[in-house]
Order: sequence, then C-alpha cells, then structure tokens
Amino acid sequence: MTTNELTTTNERDDLLESLAAHRGFLLRTVQGLTDDQARHRSTVSALTLGGLIKHVARVEKGWGDFILEGPAAMEMTEDSYAEHAAGFVLGEHETLADVVAEYEKVGQRTEDLVRTLPDLGAAQPLPKAPWFPPGAVRSARRVFIHIVAETAQHAGHADILREAIDGQKTMG
Repeated sequence: MTTNELTTTNERDDLLESLAAHRGFLLRTVQGLTDDQARHRSTVSALTLGGLIKHVARVEKGWGDFILEGPAAMEMTEDSYAEHAAGFVLGEHETLADVVAEYEKVGQRTEDLVRTLPDLGAAQPLPKAPWFPPGAVRSARRVFIHIVAETAQHAGHADILREAIDGQKTMG
C-alpha cells in the first residue's frame, strides 16, 4: 500500500471520525461526576457540564431534524426560545446519565444520517431567524460540519468547567 492509500479516507469517514473525536472529548469531561457536580457552576459562566451535554444533544437533534424535515423543524417561537434557554440547564429532575444517554442516541442518529443520506449536497432553506442571513440555505454536508464545530467548541468549554471542578484536564 502507498502512503496515500493509508491516509486517504472518504468524506463521510472524515465527518464520522471528527464527530467521534470531539464527542469523546466532550463525554470525557463528565466521566465520574455526580449529578450535583454536573449541575455545579464552576466558573462565573452560567454553563454547567450537564447543561452543555444537554444543549449539544438538543442542537444536534435539531439539525438532524432540519436535514430530514426542512426549515419547519427549526422554526422559533416564543416557547421555543424559552425551551432553548432551558436546554442549557440540567434540571433537578434530570440526571447526567439520562442526558448522556440521550446524547448518545442523538449521536447514533447523526452517524446513521452521515452514512446513509444519498446526497450530502442536498440543501434546505434555513428558517427565518436573526442569526441566519435572509434566503440562506444549508446542505447536509454543511450541517454536519456545523455539528462537528459545535461539538468541538463545547468540548473546549466543558474542559474548562471540569478543570475548575476537580483539576481534571481532558485535552491537556
């Protein structure tokens, strides 16, 4: 085998490998924590580790719904803004194990979509929202890249939060 054969992968494999790496970093930040630790605000930020896992799962699910159902899946209402804000909080009735299990379920669905969508270039118009340019569209490919970026960004946030709890470093 040549070097190129050893190092070349296809686009779907690259997306899956990137998702797996950043999910691993994110999930490592909550290993061994209690529910109370997962709810603990360890910095001046309102973010918590349990809330971040919950948020990343919800956002990833929303983008998967967008790929399958189009912009209606992401329409924002007054209720959905409140729901979005609550998505950053691990509630008293929720457990870290439950949000991790949900995140793993959502992740499996995303991986299945990456593997099985007939065309990663298939695009949908984005819903009207202040953060989307008017008339913009997103391809499935671009959505998956966004999910990788979102996961990586929040894995970094989570690493800082975990280090402030007990000194554990995920990426350093």
